[in-house]
Parts: sequence; structure tokens; C-alpha cells
Amino acid sequence: MTALTDLTLGQMRDGLRAKDFSAKDLAEAHVKAVEAARVLNAFTVETPELALKAAEAADAALAKGEAKPLSGIPLGIKDLFATEGVQSAAASNILKGFKPPYESTVSGKLFADGAGMLGKLNMDEFAMGSSNETSAFGTVINPWRGKGNESLVPGGSSGGSSAAVAARLVAGATGTDTGGSIRQPAAFTGISGIKPTYGRCSRWGIVAFASSLDQAGPMARDVRDCAILLKSMCGFDPKDSTSLDLPVPDFEAALTGDLKGKRVGIPKEYTVEGIPAEIDALWKKGADMLRDAGAEIVDISLPHTKYALPTYYIIAPAEASSNLARYDGVRYGLREAPENGSLIDMYEATRSAGFGSEVQRRILIGTYVLSAGYYDAYYLKAQKVRALIQRDFMQAFERCDVILAPTAPSAAFGIGANVDDPIAMYLNDVFCVPASLAGLPAMSVPGGLSDDGLPLGLQIIGRPLDEEGVLNAGYAIEQAAGFTARPEAWW
Repeated sequence: MTALTDLTLGQMRDGLRAKDFSAKDLAEAHVKAVEAARVLNAFTVETPELALKAAEAADAALAKGEAKPLSGIPLGIKDLFATEGVQSAAASNILKGFKPPYESTVSGKLFADGAGMLGKLNMDEFAMGSSNETSAFGTVINPWRGKGNESLVPGGSSGGSSAAVAARLVAGATGTDTGGSIRQPAAFTGISGIKPTYGRCSRWGIVAFASSLDQAGPMARDVRDCAILLKSMCGFDPKDSTSLDLPVPDFEAALTGDLKGKRVGIPKEYTVEGIPAEIDALWKKGADMLRDAGAEIVDISLPHTKYALPTYYIIAPAEASSNLARYDGVRYGLREAPENGSLIDMYEATRSAGFGSEVQRRILIGTYVLSAGYYDAYYLKAQKVRALIQRDFMQAFERCDVILAPTAPSAAFGIGANVDDPIAMYLNDVFCVPASLAGLPAMSVPGGLSDDGLPLGLQIIGRPLDEEGVLNAGYAIEQAAGFTARPEAWW
């Protein structure tokens, strides 16, 4: 018999309705899986009691024939999302112990649809990182192993989410994507993840990194599971001024795998110098998969792509320096008050002790580019380039329906490999950042394995609000690739 934790979210949903097992059975199996995998360090807080309470309510609803879309589904919630009464620390020392008296809109929607919470998932501190090595709660370990049993990073910032899904600890998880933080960890762990159009999912109750870029999205084992979760996560929220007041489509119903009449764009600028041969080969294979599904493959140009990374690393830190100014030791969170020190001394001591080195680095970069004399030279110029990048995409979409690209420039790398080289770490986002700057829906699906037997992801980028098109193209790749590889349980 297949273990309950091996089922996809869709299979769990259908099995619950068919009464093949109970929500309590499902919750207990996942609670045991979480306990057995603590060496992965995927969770900052475990909440088995909440998962079991939600399961009890789900079983009662199922018995009455009143099941909700996610009744009985056990999820993990990234530590960036405020969860009422449960520590929400954004993996930072400065917020350790903070238990919000409110619920983020996205997690609230998932719970209202019947899902339960197994716990809060580890992440890079304040979502700043591409490897999950900046967390104040310690590094997350990728369930996949490298050559010679090497420990690998799970990607970031949603590394706890990707590791938990890949290791079958949760049925699905929430992630956030500012410059690739759903897609890159999904690629590194052999799972699927989608960043919807900016504004599709409410940002209310999510700890802010870069407000014009941050977007919540689902991470799950396959494309269908992502579609199911996304439907529950989306919807207008009057508490978020950037939330889009639009109907939420039935994303699952759009999954046909048929791409007849669709055109897939291949951007020539994504062929970057030094791209590994296996990444390039997978990209070409992905194009063949989509052609076999009925799509026409067309060459496109995104000329300002080469400026995307420097643009992102001006805009994102600038917004971060502004957003993180609120953590001052006065109202909540950590307070370090030197004896006989001034208010300024308290601010400095609190922020020095509370923020890790990567967060401090980005605050300093952001403060610099916003300072008098540099605002025009850096921040204003970056915003103009961002507009050009958006225009490139809009012009490209006159020639194609979706864009195919690699998700990351490599497979998962070893823990500590890039920790002393911030530039090498930032380059991990090279393929993901352009779609983030343009606010477009983008998804990563596993396309195959590297020469070392590690998962590699393919990325689909779509028009604004065309999550259905993105998901369907991802579904076509998923069907063609037949990716069934999973990490061997060593934990």
C-alpha cells in the first residue's frame, strides 16, 4: 500500500472524499514524518496540535458531506506569513518569540478552505538569500544528496518549504517570491512552484521584503497540486492596496496539456556565458516537449535582460531598507538597550544584534542608493530600466503566449559553497529576476536530472494574469518529462 505521505495533494483530496482514509490518519502520518525528519531543519515551529485539530474538523465536515476544497490537507506555512498565536519570526533573531494576534490573508484563506498547519517553515532571514543559509534558525538541508553524500542547499528563500515538500513532510506549502524565491528552491528540490501575477495573492500579513516585488504562491509536488492551492490562495483583499479585484479562475480545470495553437518564445538573451551544458540541453529538450504538445516554438528577444540583476539588486534592497526601518526595538521584537545609552544607541544595538550579515548588507546597499546624491544615479535609473524590462516582455508577448527558460543556472550546490561570495549567490537568480521585475506569473517544473543525478527545473513565464496558460504549459512539460525521481530517505 502507498504510504499516505506519498500521495499528491490531489490524491489526498480525492481519497478523503472517497473515505479511503480519514483526515486524522493523514494528519498523524505527516506529524510522524515531520518528527522523523528534524535533521533537515525545515521547520522553525512544529504545530501538530493545530494539524490534528483541523483534521478533526475536516472529518466532521466530510461525514456530513460538507467538505471544503482543502478539507483535511496538511500544509506547511513559510515563516514569513503571520499565523495567529504561532511564532512568525521571518527566520530572524529580531522577531524571535513574536506571536501575531492576527492571521495573514493567504494563510487565513487556506485554513478557511479546510487545510491544517503542520508548522512554520524555515527560510532565509527576511527572505534575503538563495540558499537558506542566512536563517537565524540554522541552515535547511536539501533532502537530495550530492556526490559523495554531500549536503546540499535547498535553494532560497523558501528553502524550508521546498525541502518539506520534497521530503514528503507536507502535502504542500506556501512560499513567497521576490526575485525567484519560489521557483529556484523548487528547481533545486525537484518540485513545482508558481509565482502568480503581482497582486493575485494578498500581501497583507506577510512580512515585507521588497513591497513592489513580493508575491505569495504555492509549492507542491506537481502542477495540479499547485493549481489547487493557488485557487484557495488568490482573491481580492481590501486590506492590501496592491490586491487585484478580479475573479479567481478554476486553475485546475485549465490543465489539459494541449498546447495546439500556442506559441512558446525562446529568449536569446537567456543563453548566458558559461551556462552549463546540461542546463542548455534541458532547455532544448523542454522546447521539444512543448512542440510535441502542439506548440509552435519561436525565437524572441528581451534586450534589457542583461540589466535585470543589477536593477533588482538596487530596487529590492532600497525597498528593504525602508521596510526594515520599523524593527527598531521600540514596539515589538528584540530590544537591546545598553546601560546609560541613548535612544540611538538602543536602535544601533538592537539592529546589530537582531539582523544577520546578509540583511545588514542589503539594508546598507538600499540606504546608499536612496541617499541624497545617489538616488538619481541608482534608484531612479533602476526604475527606468525596470520599465524597459516590462516593455520587452509585453513586446515579446505579441509574438508568443508563454516563454520557456531555465529556472536556475545550476543544480543544487553544496552547503557553504557560495556563502563567502555574495555575487555568486546573487547570480543564482539570473533567470528568475526578470519576470519578478515585470510582475509576471512564472513557474518552475522539474524537467530532468543533472549528470550528478540532481533535479533541474524548467521555467514558464506568462502574460499578466495568465496563470492558467503558465500552469497548462507546465503541465505539458510535466507529462512529457515523466519526472518521478525523489530523494532517498537518509534522515
